[in-house]
Amino acid sequence: MNWNNRIRQIHRWLSIAFTVAVIVNIVAMMQGQPAVWVGLLALLPLILLLLSGLYMFALPYAAKWRSG
Repeated sequence: MNWNNRIRQIHRWLSIAFTVAVIVNIVAMMQGQPAVWVGLLALLPLILLLLSGLYMFALPYAAKWRSG
């Protein structure tokens, strides 16, 4: 498995983790005043999604730049 496929797989799993974190956040908000850490729970997967998404976005441009 090459590096690009590994990043894509990580990106998919991060999207699942982010979705679960958002659902947990919504459920916690329905229960009343949630703790601060519940609100911040979705930020870690979101930041990692941003980084992996930007990497995958730049791949075609980097390949075109390398090929000349």
